[in-house]
Amino acid sequence: MVVMVFRSTRSGWSRLLPVFLFYMFLLPLSDIHAYGTGVRASRDSGALEFSARLTWRTGGKTSHAQLFVKGNRYRIEHRGGIKTDLGYATVTIVRLDKQQVWYILSQRRLVMEVPLTLDYVLPLAVTLDGEVSRSRIGDAMVGDQEATLYEVVVDRHDRRETYYQWIDEARQLLLKLVSQDRDWSVEYGRVILSQQPDYFFETPLGYRTFQATEKQADEG
Repeated sequence: MVVMVFRSTRSGWSRLLPVFLFYMFLLPLSDIHAYGTGVRASRDSGALEFSARLTWRTGGKTSHAQLFVKGNRYRIEHRGGIKTDLGYATVTIVRLDKQQVWYILSQRRLVMEVPLTLDYVLPLAVTLDGEVSRSRIGDAMVGDQEATLYEVVVDRHDRRETYYQWIDEARQLLLKLVSQDRDWSVEYGRVILSQQPDYFFETPLGYRTFQATEKQADEG
């Protein structure tokens, strides 16, 4: 996956290839509040702190990462890295509170900063936006985690889609979400609820931070 770099740091960034390819119509938008040009986490997800193994699939490709969540901050440690014009980013930090996404390029000791868009917001909510029906299928497992499996039908923007959804009822956590209509899924494995250190979500000391431009992309 290549993270492209564009001239504009405003609306042009909406075409940036996202880390997860979570297209806007896939996200539970009831859990995201837009204000101005930015987005932020919902009140329900704002207090979450946990770590998990993140697996997402789209377009026939499966990717893996270690995820750390602290309210409106995410840290994603990529298995194999994310390719950018300036090299591989081993870590992505999503800061909904600052409306920014930071790609950490360890080999070059650089932080590439891009504006936040909805593409970077993880689906964490139990309730999906636009639900028209929810049917309990039964008890299930996601890895070693006990879950309840549901079939959920949503209708957004005159588009109806059906999902399988695995929920940890005791902790009210979304563990897995799979579309029945196309090749798309996300899974949170081995979820551990625990306080996450603040420094996980800060740029490393001694790294140079910059906003990417078209000129820098050409040089890369």
